Amino acid sequence: MRMAISRLIHSQSPLSRFRLAFAQSGRLLSTESNRGDEPFKDQEAEPVNVPPPPSEKLLVLGGNGFVGSHVCEEALKHGLSVSSLSRSGRSSIREPWADKVVWHQGSLLIPDSLKDVMNGVSAVISCVGGFGSNSHMYKINGTANINAIRAAAETGVKRVVYISAADFGVVNYLLQGYYEGKRAAEAELLSRFAYGGVILRPGFIHGTRQVGSMKLPLGVIGSPLEMALKQAKPLNCLPLVGPLFTPPVSASAVAKVAVRAATDPVFPPGIVDAYGILRYSEQHK
Repeated sequence: MRMAISRLIHSQSPLSRFRLAFAQSGRLLSTESNRGDEPFKDQEAEPVNVPPPPSEKLLVLGGNGFVGSHVCEEALKHGLSVSSLSRSGRSSIREPWADKVVWHQGSLLIPDSLKDVMNGVSAVISCVGGFGSNSHMYKINGTANINAIRAAAETGVKRVVYISAADFGVVNYLLQGYYEGKRAAEAELLSRFAYGGVILRPGFIHGTRQVGSMKLPLGVIGSPLEMALKQAKPLNCLPLVGPLFTPPVSASAVAKVAVRAATDPVFPPGIVDAYGILRYSEQHK
């Protein structure tokens, strides 16, 4: 009898053995899950390291100049990735922030050389300008900036800010090439970047200017004039001489507004005069 039962157990099909094992495991699972005296143990999830979003890339044209250096410094304060293109390349300024800028040497008068430095750039701020003969002033203020604006449009740059200049009435005729070049660049910008182009028109720009190893404190004159003339806005409407009463603005104020205009998608496109620069620079973003 015992031998017959043993044969019966060993002769069970694989399916029968699977059912028996499942039933036994089910009883074990049921027994373990009914233990109410054990606290529920929650597995601690492993932390996931999410990389920070990539910072916006800003290209400053003429970043080693008076205004351009202030723009680079201001942009770095906002956590932007900053590069600069100018004829002389790296700035001579020996400040810690200058080491964080990627300096490129090149000419805006060579259009083909602009596309490489604009790859991956989200915004461009041009501080390029100069004086000299009428033909030279038109080339530097007009042609060079027009080339940059076209290159920015072709490489998919979203926003372009151009540091232009306020009208000074009779002075415009004395610097004809300068103002004709500026206005030609403005027209190109408004045409190519109707929704992402901003033109700043400051008058006299004051601040500490580095000339070689010397620092010129232009603010000694500019600051008092700014305080006086920004309260005398009606004088700006006088015929012929009215523009001469345009209040000066500091280089830091121009830089602050330029960086905001380049990075804030709701900043209105178009022309911002000296009074607008003063107003925007006093606002907190």
